[in-house]
Amino acid sequence: MKVVYVSYPQSETVDADVPASAENALGLRPFLESGGHTLVATSDTGEALDRELADAEVLVTTPFWPVYLDEARLKKAENLTLVITAGIGSDHTDPETARQRGVTVAEVTGSNVVSVAEHNVLQILALVRNFLPAHTEAREGGWDVAKIAAPSHDLEGKTIGLVGLGAIGARTALRLKGFDVRMLYYANHRRSAGEEASLGVRYARLDTLVAESDVICLALPLMDGSQALFGPERLKAMKPGSWLVNTARGAIVDRDALVGAVGSGHLAGYAGDTWYPQPAPADHPWRSLPAGSEAMTIHCSGMTREAQDRIAEGVHEMLAAHLDGRALPEDFLVVDPAA
Repeated sequence: MKVVYVSYPQSETVDADVPASAENALGLRPFLESGGHTLVATSDTGEALDRELADAEVLVTTPFWPVYLDEARLKKAENLTLVITAGIGSDHTDPETARQRGVTVAEVTGSNVVSVAEHNVLQILALVRNFLPAHTEAREGGWDVAKIAAPSHDLEGKTIGLVGLGAIGARTALRLKGFDVRMLYYANHRRSAGEEASLGVRYARLDTLVAESDVICLALPLMDGSQALFGPERLKAMKPGSWLVNTARGAIVDRDALVGAVGSGHLAGYAGDTWYPQPAPADHPWRSLPAGSEAMTIHCSGMTREAQDRIAEGVHEMLAAHLDGRALPEDFLVVDPAA
């Protein structure tokens, strides 16, 4: 069996090994090669990858350095039977085409939900407390307390709107509960009264949540209905001076409309961990949002060392099951052609 593993390259600036990098490939090489299988590990996502996929049975990709599998690319990968997302979120794979071609799509459910929930709280605090400009002031030798204090706020007493209350959204709510905030949530499936009380949240319609929230945190998958969910009109409907945090998927927010909303001062700031496409080009306009109004990161929220260990464990489990002809764990399945 031939397995292709695609991920970001090992950094040239740090000595520490990163388990999920292309070079280390989650430790899959000894496991596969000891059984006589072939592993190709690469960071290429273009034509060189297509040549490797032509005779591959399994592709392991990642949301942090995704292989975009549309209909044209899947048709060229004639031997492909299994696509594993080393993480959570398989929206880079066209599900209907995968189903039609008999390709199973699976991901490591739950592997980095804690990591992303913690990152949500980090980015909310970074924006509300004006942390990055304060840090820059310290680094650059300044001491303009008035400049830094003017747009800095307490989180306590603010209204936080959570769009999505799945595994990540719920854990984000639990971590925010101790800040004594008012939390609204909108989701396709409403939680029970007991769950709402435990998480400290109250259900609201999306338009109500948008109008009342001081901070909106996106914690929903990219799917039909969520593409550009926060477009020009919805961004305009947000409270003046509010903040938007997005560790979900970059395409949930309209790229250019966001630039306008932040640039005009209607939004006080944006903290995004996810972009579209990924890796984001150097000239992506979100890289040039006004100083002090952003707290961007490079889709690293779900890549802590602990998360990488959980991802590696899940990928190993799925490959072992596939090699043995056993069914993959049901909670990992995203597209099951046999269903």
